[in-house]
Order: sequence, then C-alpha cells, then structure tokens
Amino acid sequence: MSEAAKPNRPQIRNINITQIIGYRLPLAGVISILHRISGLLMFLLLPFILFLLDQSLISESSFDYFRGFTSNWFVKLVILALSWAYLHHFCAGIRHLIMDNHIGLDKDSARKSAAGVLVVSLPLAFIVALKLFGAF
Repeated sequence: MSEAAKPNRPQIRNINITQIIGYRLPLAGVISILHRISGLLMFLLLPFILFLLDQSLISESSFDYFRGFTSNWFVKLVILALSWAYLHHFCAGIRHLIMDNHIGLDKDSARKSAAGVLVVSLPLAFIVALKLFGAF
C-alpha cells in the first residue's frame, strides 16, 4: 500500500499532564489503577495498623483506650477506607489472577470482569460501613 493511500489515523503517544483531565479511561483501566492505589494504601498504613494492634493488646486498659479511639467518626472513616482498599484489592486481584491464566482477555470480558469487581467490592464495603456506623 502506498504512502498516499493509507488512511489518516490519529497517533497515540504518551499524554501530557495537562491532558489527563480530559482522558477517558475504560472501566478496566480504572479498576486496574484502583487496584494499585488500594495496594499502596494498605502497604503504607500496615505499620501503623500493626503498631495500634500491638498497643491495644498490652493490657485491658489499653484495649479500652483504643476501643474509645476507634469510636470517633473520623477514625471510622479511615477504617472504612482501609476496608474498601482490602476488599477492592482482593476482588481485583482475583480478576488479575484469572487474566494471568489467559481467561477473559478480550475487550468485552475485561469490561464485564471489571464491572464484576465493583459489583462485589462496593456492596461488601457498604456492609462494612453499616456495621462500623452501628446500623446492626
């Protein structure tokens, strides 16, 4: 095919930081990025959580102190964020493991499995929120 007969196609290159706002990422891409963010969130906060757990197990009075500490609404939001991170990371990780076995790699299957991650992880996080804030 000659150079003149080729159709004009847009060239996709690395996007600039100023173009990020207008870029439409497919759902599978959003899920993948959220998987990385949730993993980073859990990794960075793990030492803090382990320290709090260690301190709460020293004595009954320290346990009571941390029980009161976790009754604060802001701390409950942090716990909810960590719970969402774990649930999302777990569900998206299963999706990635399945895709590593070359299952569901086509565009339609990837979109459905990405939606499935949200369908499973968001209601579970909502149940955790209801429990945290005393609905049951």
